[in-house]
Amino acid sequence: MTAMAGRAAAERSAAAIECSGLGKRYGRTWALRDCTLSLPEGRVVALIGPNGAGKTTFLSLVMGLAEPTEGTVLADGHPAGGPGALARVAFMGQDHPLYKRFTVADHLRMGCELNAGFDLPWARARLADLDIPLRRPAGRLSGGQQAQVALTLALAKRARVILLDEPVASLDPIARREVMTVLMTRVAETGATVVFSSHVVAELERVCDYLVVMSRTQVQLAGAADDLIAAHARLIGPGGAAAGGEGAAPAGVAAVLERSVSDAQTVLLARLCGPVADPRWESRSVTVEDIALAYMAAPGVRYQPSPRLSAVSGSGS
Repeated sequence: MTAMAGRAAAERSAAAIECSGLGKRYGRTWALRDCTLSLPEGRVVALIGPNGAGKTTFLSLVMGLAEPTEGTVLADGHPAGGPGALARVAFMGQDHPLYKRFTVADHLRMGCELNAGFDLPWARARLADLDIPLRRPAGRLSGGQQAQVALTLALAKRARVILLDEPVASLDPIARREVMTVLMTRVAETGATVVFSSHVVAELERVCDYLVVMSRTQVQLAGAADDLIAAHARLIGPGGAAAGGEGAAPAGVAAVLERSVSDAQTVLLARLCGPVADPRWESRSVTVEDIALAYMAAPGVRYQPSPRLSAVSGSGS
C-alpha cells in the first residue's frame, strides 16, 4: 500500500469525533472535564444533558470556537479548528446567529463563497418549501424562520460532521418533525455524522441511534442506542425484607440507577451484567429516555457498553 493510500484508508476508518482527556475551564470553573470519547461515523448522535452540563462547551471545542484547557479533540481525523477540520465540520449554534441586515439570499451567497461544496439548489428548494422569502432580511424573520435558515445553511455545507446545538428549541411540533426527517435524509444521502444536543430527550429518541449523556460537566454514558437498551432493564420484584434487604438487587445486576421500595414491591432501573434468573423478579424493557434520565440523576455512575464504540474515562460500576 502506498503512503497516499494508507492515509486515505486511515481517514476512512477514523472516528467522526475523537476526544482524549478534553476539558475547558473558565477561571476556576470547569465547563467540561475529563472527556474521552470516540463517536462513530454515519450516526445521528443525541447529546443529552441538563442546562449547564457541558453540551455547548463540547460542541464549541469540536468546532474550534474555543481552545481546550486540557486534552485533545479531532474532527473527522483533523485537529479541531484547523483548516482540515473547518472544511469538514458544520455548526449551528443554539442562538442560530445570522446577520440581521443580510437577506436570506445574501446568506446563501455567503455560504457558496465560503464553502466549496455548498449545495445551493438544495438550500433554495428547502427554503422555498418552507415559504421563507429569499429577499427578506434575516432580522425580519420570525424566530422559527431564523432557525430554519441557520439549519439550512449548516446542512447545505455537506460537511462530514454536523453539530447542532438545541436546533429545534424555537420550532413548533410540526416544524420539529420536519427537521428530524430532513436530518435523517441528509445522513442517508451523505453519510454525515450529526451531533444533536438537547435537554429534551423525547424529541430525539425517534431519530438518534447513538446516545451521549452529560451531567455536571462530564460524560456519564455513551453508546449505540440498541446496545444501551439491551444492557438495561426495569426489574419488578418483592418488596422490603422479602427482597433480601431494603431494595436489594438480584443476581445479574451490575448497577442500580433508580430504586423504589415499598412493602408490596421493589422497582429497579438497572444495568445488567447477566441474566436475572430469580423467578421472583420480572424484567421489562426500557426506553432511551428512561436510560438518559436515570444517568443524569445518578452522576456518580458512568458506563461504556463497548470500547469499540465509545471510551468514557473513569467509568464506574
